[in-house]
Order: sequence, then structure tokens, then C-alpha cells
Amino acid sequence: MPDDSMTAQKADSTGNQRPEGEVMLTVAGLKTYFSTRQGVIPAVDDISLEVRRGKILGLVGESGCGKSITALSILRLVPSPPGKIIAGRVVLDGKNLLELTEKEMGHIRGNEISMIFQEPMTSLNPVYTVGKQVMEALILHQKLSKAQAREKALAMFNLVGIPEPEKRIDVYPHQLSGGLRQRVMIAMALSCRPKLLIADEPTTALDVTVQAQILRLMKELQEELNSAIILITHDLGVVAEICDDVNVMYAGRIVEHADVYELFDRALHPYTAGLLKSLPKMYQENERLYNIVGMVPNLLQLPKGCRFHPRCESARAICREAEPALFETGGSHLVRCWKYKG
Repeated sequence: MPDDSMTAQKADSTGNQRPEGEVMLTVAGLKTYFSTRQGVIPAVDDISLEVRRGKILGLVGESGCGKSITALSILRLVPSPPGKIIAGRVVLDGKNLLELTEKEMGHIRGNEISMIFQEPMTSLNPVYTVGKQVMEALILHQKLSKAQAREKALAMFNLVGIPEPEKRIDVYPHQLSGGLRQRVMIAMALSCRPKLLIADEPTTALDVTVQAQILRLMKELQEELNSAIILITHDLGVVAEICDDVNVMYAGRIVEHADVYELFDRALHPYTAGLLKSLPKMYQENERLYNIVGMVPNLLQLPKGCRFHPRCESARAICREAEPALFETGGSHLVRCWKYKG
């Protein structure tokens, strides 16, 4: 991490000057398990990560690897039962969120940490206008009057590029396109100027042109507000475009961490390397795309040793017997692979 004296000083959501690049969120040893009739599912299994102020952290992996449950665990929104956070720490600017009361967490959610969910049509309430839903957070957390909240909501609609905001503020979610609904979600998430924004596959249901607009908007707002973003995605193209650091997840665990340039230039874990090789290449004609053999393991029946070894082309005997730790390979590049031990 750069020396604080060398980093840009910007105001955070409370107006205080905070150095860009300092660690604002630390997740350490987080475990979230689900109890089912078939057994216990380790959906998030000993996850540790850091989020730096003014930066975007990408959380990458296939469906079912634990990305979204990690985000829900940070916000303590895991449905219980069947889910339960059984271990770990989630520290935001010195406060362990797992030790707060539900009332205290209510002041954190939407205020200090906001989340953009995967599908805006199911995340927005269909019986309330979009303006009222944005105003609700402002009235609750910022203690604004209805008139003040409406004025602020209009300003946020302008900020996120919603055309004719005076007209659109009084419409219902079904009356807007997918791209506009996603912009409403971003306006709602950023209305209280949170320290941290968690975006869970924010462009999945959108066409390519709208995806680019939403990503550019998120990047611009993050830089303007000096906030941090955790971007959950399976799209490595999105990661390359806007992320600063990347964590790659597989079967409930982080298997590689690096800054975005290092990861694309020197992917070390066989799973990460496989993901990159499977990206379509320009001018690739009459050539099959690379695919990683096998299937993601059933979390109820995890293989002994490295969780990726049944699909790994370079697995060794030790890979089938013992699970590796995250090994340092220089700088901040970490990888969970026996090949890089010592």
C-alpha cells in the first residue's frame, strides 16, 4: 500500500479528509455455512480480503462459488435459518460489523454501505414509485423532510444520467427500461454517499451498450465521491475495464489475489489461467474456445486436498492429499496452489 503522505487526500461521506488507498474494510476468516437436510454447505469458507478507499475490488468466479453470499455476509443479510455466519470479522473503519446490534446495523446499511443487487426489477418494490424508494433512504438516514428528500432524489437522478428526472421520479419500476431501473438502483445506493458500494453483477441483464454506460457511471461516481466498490462479477472483461484489485473465488474460497494488471499479465492459479484462456480472442476463426474440464464440486462433497485438483491439468500427488494455503509470490500477489509454496 502506498505511504499515506503520498496518496491523494479526499473528503469521505462525512466530509472528513481521508487518504485514498487506505484500507477501509477488512474481512478476516469469514465463514458462512448453510444447514440443509443433506448436510452443511460451506458457502463462504475462511474468506479474507481488504477493500481500499477510492479503489474498486473485483470478486470473480463461477456461479455458486460464494461471491454473493460473501457480500450478503458483509451486510449481515444472510437468511437465517438456514444460513449462519459462524466465524470471522468484518471491520469497517475500526468497527466489527458482526458485533453490532441489528439496530446499529440498520444505520450502516444504505448509509455507510450500500448494495446494488443483480436484478433491479426484483429489487425495486413494484407498488411504490422509484422516487419514493430513493427518498425513503434519505428520510431514514439523513433525517431530511419529504421536500428535501425529493429535491435530493432529483439531484441523484440527474447525477446518474436519468433523462427527464422530474417526470421519471413519479413513475413505477415497470414503466422504466432495464437500464433506467439499474440507474435508479445506483441513485438509491449512492444517495447517502456511502463509504462502500457493493455491486452484485450490476450489468448482467443489460445490453452491451447500456452495460458500458453503467460501468462508466459507477467509475465516475466512485472517483467523485472517493468511495470504494466491491464489484461481483463473472465477466473478466468488466474486471479489466474498471477494477484496481481482484480476488478470484472457487468453491467458497479465494484462490488468487493480485492487482488487475498483475493478474492479467501473470495469472498463477490454474483456475484463473483457465478463465483467461477461455476468453474469446479477436480474429479467432474456426477454433474452439478453451474450456476448463469437469464441473464445479458439490459443496456437500468437496474433494480431499485442493478443491480444484480434479479439474487441474497439472495436479500433483500433494494436491490430492492436502489443501494449500494462500502463498505469497511477491508483492501483494497471493495464490492458493502447492506449486508456489516456498
